Amino acid sequence: MAHEFEPLTNDLILRTARGEEVERAPIWIMRQAGRYLPEYHEAKGNRDFFECCRTPEIASTLTLQPIERFAGLLDASIIFSDILVIPQAMGMVVEMVDKKGPHFPDPLKSPDDGQYSKVLSKDVDVAVELDYVYQAITLTRKKLRGRVPLIGFCGAPWTLFCYMVEGGGTKLFIESKKWIYRYPDASRALLQKIAQICVEYLALQVQAGAQLVQVFDSWAGELSPATFKIFSEPYLAYISENLPKKLAEMGLERVPMIVFPKGANYALDSACNLGYDVVGLDWQIDPAEAVKVRGNRQVVFQGNADPGVLYGTKESISETVKEMVRGFGGGKKGWIANLGHGITPFVKPDDLKFYLEEIQRLTSK
Repeated sequence: MAHEFEPLTNDLILRTARGEEVERAPIWIMRQAGRYLPEYHEAKGNRDFFECCRTPEIASTLTLQPIERFAGLLDASIIFSDILVIPQAMGMVVEMVDKKGPHFPDPLKSPDDGQYSKVLSKDVDVAVELDYVYQAITLTRKKLRGRVPLIGFCGAPWTLFCYMVEGGGTKLFIESKKWIYRYPDASRALLQKIAQICVEYLALQVQAGAQLVQVFDSWAGELSPATFKIFSEPYLAYISENLPKKLAEMGLERVPMIVFPKGANYALDSACNLGYDVVGLDWQIDPAEAVKVRGNRQVVFQGNADPGVLYGTKESISETVKEMVRGFGGGKKGWIANLGHGITPFVKPDDLKFYLEEIQRLTSK
């Protein structure tokens, strides 16, 4: 089903992602729609977090809030949703606990716990189970009226796997490590199942109106270089290889693909060979070093200031942006400006605004 949308008036991020020379660096911010904005709390009201994700009108309103507040300063929007909608679609219960984060009351304990085989064998109807996401994307594209492109996303197989076995956020990753070192074959089977769902989910987001997609491997850094090659990299590569094929089957054009293997800077060289147009960088790598590793490969970088700089002074923000712009080569090619991870709680919106203004100012020269 083809949708009719107004033509884009700002395609800066799309041109940059395709490797073109541009007039300045495009900017968007991970978690740009969220709780640091006072208007987010007004629109959310007393709804549960996942209820907001499942209500297209609310998800769309929240997606647009930063675009409206920072008009002319953001070059992309990202749909308000969550990476954990995939485990939900796979039949697992996920709750968002206030001040604690996501919680799985019944995580996967072992390949013999009964739930594992149920999750692995479930024929997930991605179109039906996650229809609310596609509705939110289409509605948001219409409301954007071509102001900026809309990014769709999913969690990477490894990161989703961690949540499904840990039962929520963790610092130790005990269960994840138990799984990969005790049950490597069962782990790989589940990762492959998740990767296949990711491909279908992203393709349906594009059909609904997403113009770029990002794969968030938020916990890639918990793997060693050796285990990253076994339990993350093959599944990231599966997505980048199969999503364009799936889009072609559906009669849709390929869209730029971004991968963000947070914390896995040891794997940056191989990340540049994974088949993604854009590789996201966290704040723990020097931009100039990353550029050296990339060499002459036609890969665009995204990132990468420490999100914590937004708690600092204007002078600190300005200095950080200057260093980043210098490291990435000036901002006229090969770089999408962002933070090195999502915006953190209690950031003042005006401090983010100053960060965005500084990037525009220093890359427009």
